Amino acid sequence: MQVNGTPYRCIWPEADRRSVAIIDQTKLPHCFASVSLRTLDDAVLAIRDMLVRGAPLIGATAAYGVCLGLNEDCSDARLEAVCTALIAARPTAVNLRWAVERMRSLLSNLPLEERLEKAYTEAAAICDEDVRVNEALGEHGLELIREKYAEKGDTVNILTHCNAGWLATVDWGTALAPIFKAHAAGIPVHVWVDETRPRNQGAHLTAWELASAGIDHHLIVDNSGGHLMQQGQVDLCIVGTDRTTCTGDVCNKIGTYLKALAAADNGVPFYVALPSSTIDWTLEDGAKIPIEERDQEEVLLVSGLAEDGKVQQVRIAPEQTKAANPAFDVTPARLVTGLITERGVCTAKKEALLALFPEQNKKQGAEL
Repeated sequence: MQVNGTPYRCIWPEADRRSVAIIDQTKLPHCFASVSLRTLDDAVLAIRDMLVRGAPLIGATAAYGVCLGLNEDCSDARLEAVCTALIAARPTAVNLRWAVERMRSLLSNLPLEERLEKAYTEAAAICDEDVRVNEALGEHGLELIREKYAEKGDTVNILTHCNAGWLATVDWGTALAPIFKAHAAGIPVHVWVDETRPRNQGAHLTAWELASAGIDHHLIVDNSGGHLMQQGQVDLCIVGTDRTTCTGDVCNKIGTYLKALAAADNGVPFYVALPSSTIDWTLEDGAKIPIEERDQEEVLLVSGLAEDGKVQQVRIAPEQTKAANPAFDVTPARLVTGLITERGVCTAKKEALLALFPEQNKKQGAEL
């Protein structure tokens, strides 16, 4: 995507071909800066402290994290230690484990002297695939927006939660990819951007992406969505996901479930955009997805641009107040209108997903 006229991905190899650069998302929207990752510890910190976030980008960063961890030692013991450290960085997003296991499976069967070059080649392939998959996903989602525009004959109002734009992936994004495509196709779209407490990824990242792309949008507090739906001001909801079960239960940023409930009550279609790497084919029950509990300081402190032009953090609760901070919730498949994937749109049901991805039948020994 473009930043001030310059094309960017969210992770890219540096000139030495042994380190990689990322966009430091903790600095946005007030500062656009990149950071070099040179070691395994750098990659783990970037994932854990959310310099990178979004399931697909976490997976891509983890793939390069394997490379960084093997730079000086490609032994079996080192490979195992590197993979274990990366998987432990964050528990919920399935792409992290998917990417690490893909790297481990490839590398463990190679001679030691071939592992490092193959690791970098495979990490680059994972990134390229992510871009292709998300662009294809965007094309399928575009058709939903096009249909709504043909039906309505006026601006299509879309509500989204958290950030599922290009900053959550290597490029294009998931939930925002159809919106970028619709804007490019000349379809008038307007986006309601949930601020997405506690880390404010909507306010900091989604709003920044849409503003950069020239797409009409309004930032709203997280509790406004239901009211807007009641007033007929939301035509579609499109969100991303960090893990989706093979039966269509969706785990996404905390607050997604409440939006799905409001959408169901008001007859607003609720779509989830996801690359197939975000589907956990081993899991049928969303209640079994591990929910990350993050530091309470994310709730108790907020950051913003002060009058002196500096970014500052301020406390919003009494000093003695403690906070709970579950990072995700699970939206049951019954509340999901459809899943937007790189192979098309389907209902949130196992048989529908397997129809799009029939190769999983053999892997699971599943029967339709």
